[in-house]
Amino acid sequence: MYYLNYFFILSFIGHLIETFIIKSNSGILLSWWTPVYGIGSVIVILIDKYLNKFHLNKISKVILLFISCSFILTLLEAIGGYLIEFVFDITFWDYTKYKFNIGKYIALEVSIIWGLSSIILIYYIKPFLDKIISKIPSYFTYILIILFIIDVIATLFVKSKVTDVAILHQIIFTF
Repeated sequence: MYYLNYFFILSFIGHLIETFIIKSNSGILLSWWTPVYGIGSVIVILIDKYLNKFHLNKISKVILLFISCSFILTLLEAIGGYLIEFVFDITFWDYTKYKFNIGKYIALEVSIIWGLSSIILIYYIKPFLDKIISKIPSYFTYILIILFIIDVIATLFVKSKVTDVAILHQIIFTF
């Protein structure tokens, strides 16, 4: 439940940041979740948990966290961009105008932002959210799971460029 709650909370916060601060169209889903933020946040927490096993000094851990999260979140963003383009025939972001881009879904400048955001998440946001998440009842998480699944299915039927119901069925049940 812990990781699911992080997924939902940070998917929602990511949507708010994209919508109201960056002022861009956030996420592909019909509702107020941007799953790439939720998935990315859970990955960052898992990387931090893994790094804790090595009993590194704080500077070494921060450097490893920055490098590993920058790389993995950039890879996640690229996969998400190509998947959205394939399934929905939409380009949600395009980094080709950035100086250090590698195609339209990867840019060094953005990778650095992912690394810095990961450090902020682990050292500033996570301690605060851990207190909140520990108080969330499991039935509430189950309700969010059901709503999320409904949203994914509705989004696939409403926004997908795939018109063959058999292919949509396959996409839904492999998700």
